[in-house]
Amino acid sequence: MDIREIFILSFQALKERKIRSLLTIVMVMAGTSLLVAVNGVGAGFTEFFNKQFSNLAPNILFVTSGQTQGSTTVGSTEGGGGSAGSKITLNAAVINRIESLPFIDKVIPSYQSQVLMKSRGEEKSNAALSIDPNNLFVIAPTLELQPGSQLKQNDPSAIILADNIANPPGQDNPFVTIGETIELEYSFIDDTTGEQETLSKNFLVTGIMEPTGNPTIDGAAVINLDAGDALFQKTGKYDSLFVVASSTELVDAVEEEIKKLYGNDIGVTTVKAILKTIEQFTGGITSFLLSIAIISLVVGAVGIITTLYTSVVERIREIGTLKAIGAQSSNILTMFVLEALIIGMLGATLGLLGGIGGGYALSQATPRNEGDPPLIPLFFFTDMVTVWFISVALSVIAGLLPAWKASKVSPIEALRPKT
Repeated sequence: MDIREIFILSFQALKERKIRSLLTIVMVMAGTSLLVAVNGVGAGFTEFFNKQFSNLAPNILFVTSGQTQGSTTVGSTEGGGGSAGSKITLNAAVINRIESLPFIDKVIPSYQSQVLMKSRGEEKSNAALSIDPNNLFVIAPTLELQPGSQLKQNDPSAIILADNIANPPGQDNPFVTIGETIELEYSFIDDTTGEQETLSKNFLVTGIMEPTGNPTIDGAAVINLDAGDALFQKTGKYDSLFVVASSTELVDAVEEEIKKLYGNDIGVTTVKAILKTIEQFTGGITSFLLSIAIISLVVGAVGIITTLYTSVVERIREIGTLKAIGAQSSNILTMFVLEALIIGMLGATLGLLGGIGGGYALSQATPRNEGDPPLIPLFFFTDMVTVWFISVALSVIAGLLPAWKASKVSPIEALRPKT
């Protein structure tokens, strides 16, 4: 028997058992699809976060006091950076010491607190960032202001808003526009009385920032340092410092110098460290989903074994007849391996197409904030080819045992009349 005849026999055998063959192909397709979809979404996640954090200046280090509890961060309602539990207070003296270190161009102090914003009879809670407005372009190089915006560095009554604050996604009317007044209300615990106090101040909206992809900027209401010091009751105790290294290549050296100076009493974070953490997180999720996909492929392989074993039992007399007219054991082995190969090739090919569609479906179902850029899955040709070959190879391997069993069928036993 030549290979062409063996292939025709294999194909006809699958056609005769359409439903069983189709279900086995679907099992292989499901595993392949899931593998492709997870790979695509994982690559899309990595690209998405790389693009988001590429909008952060790569030569910036984020410095906070090395505190364990009671510290003030964005979202806190307590005033005073470096409160109880802080190991170090970020103040002018700390700024001067850090600025004296090598490879540092500038240190930018900031206050950060959660405020209640009121405008046009509406109110919303939001993060407020107190910083020299001109330094916004240092920490967010891609920052652009909407037409009519102005930066008023020395005006304690001026405020600049992120676009998603001024124009909330999904709403027809803006929350506030340039030239209008907005009230900021800040609540804190008075250190003397232990009671909650509230301070409020009106600000004139002088600018609106276009989205940058920088999370520090895109959700913030920005006021200058004097206004933040007074409103948030900071008394010169900063919540964080943006340290500008001379170049991206010197970031690690700057981080090492700061840690030599303050040790664990100060926290230093870099864009590279943030990206590494995110990659580890997404990598863990992707690995978990890939393990599920591989299990699906193994289930498909078990389906192939079951299908071909059943086929061997049903076709005992056929196998005996083929051997009686001259077919070799190797021909029978090849015939069943080809059946597994056909199932694997069809399932893997359909699985690639299903995986691409599934990847886009998963990306659309991924939770994200309204207004965020879409997550687009990435499918690389080499990855697709690798998945295809893995699926086909696993199918062939699964078919070897039933094929071996079929090749060992004795024609005399197979053709013996049943009693």
